[in-house]
Amino acid sequence: MSVAASFSIEYVEHLAADGRLKGERLPNWVESPQQLVDLYRHMLFTRSFDSKAVALQRTGKLGTYASCLGHEASHVGVASAMHVDDLLAVSYREIGAMLMRGVRPREILMYWGGDERGSCFEQAINDLPICVPIATQCLHAAGSALAFKLREEPRVAVAFVGDGGSSKSDFYAALNSAGAYALPLVLVVVNNQWAISVPRRAQTGAQTLAQKGLAGGLESIQVDGNDLLAVREVAEHAIKRARNGHGGTVIECITYRLSDHTTADDARRYRDEAEVKAAWEKEPMLRLRRYLIEQGLWSESEETEWKQECNQRVDEEVNAYLELAPPPATDMFDYLYAELPDDLRGQRAQLEGPR
Repeated sequence: MSVAASFSIEYVEHLAADGRLKGERLPNWVESPQQLVDLYRHMLFTRSFDSKAVALQRTGKLGTYASCLGHEASHVGVASAMHVDDLLAVSYREIGAMLMRGVRPREILMYWGGDERGSCFEQAINDLPICVPIATQCLHAAGSALAFKLREEPRVAVAFVGDGGSSKSDFYAALNSAGAYALPLVLVVVNNQWAISVPRRAQTGAQTLAQKGLAGGLESIQVDGNDLLAVREVAEHAIKRARNGHGGTVIECITYRLSDHTTADDARRYRDEAEVKAAWEKEPMLRLRRYLIEQGLWSESEETEWKQECNQRVDEEVNAYLELAPPPATDMFDYLYAELPDDLRGQRAQLEGPR
């Protein structure tokens, strides 16, 4: 019997959990050690904001919020490899990527506070708003990538999706389109081991989630999602080949959701405490901090000082969010239709009241 085709999934890692560099040198994308320090600062700021957002929800000042605790390397690593003109399509947990792309913390707070004005980014004008329906953002990114190709624009669409979302038909349709039309699309599957209360082992019989891209003809790769060095390397390669017309890629980032699924969840009901404790030993901040300190690039005093600055910046954003005047109720009419139907025009006038 002959073999029609055979495939393999490469796994990439550079930093061990103890912060030790596995190879002899840093990956080629690192032009200077300061790059690593800057990215670590971004990760620390993300965690500071994330912690504050959870606290705001607990005190009734924010709606349901999806924490990104433990995902910082996957988010910052991918977003830092993108160009300004590229497009980012997120689900509801990619806070680190959004902040890296220039989304203001107050805009994220506005969204989770129920204010849709938070979806209109002042700086990250090329990126799509938070998408709560599972995996539909993959289709949005695929359509954007098709537009880039038809217009002959050297741009790339990058979409994040969770391990559970990779089982949705939306994800498969997006990757199939990317393969059929050689689209400049990068699909990042953040495998944090849990789709709410459903463990990875119960979601699919596939040995890896990355291999799902093979069915669509995409380059597919798995990376240690807690290793910033590896994530950035893999993302940069995928984005570069997409920009140069060589098609899309599926990247599976192996990480762990250290938090509850959202602030409406209690993961203690379905996760073993020992599993979570073991995951904390492999988390992205710890290993990169160990490496930077060992190399003399970072210190405990710098850590303390930067955390204080992060907290101050976050507090300023929180205050801006809390002091923001609510939008007028008529916005529900003004931003729903290009031309308001007659029956709704009357309702709008009634809501607005006498002038």
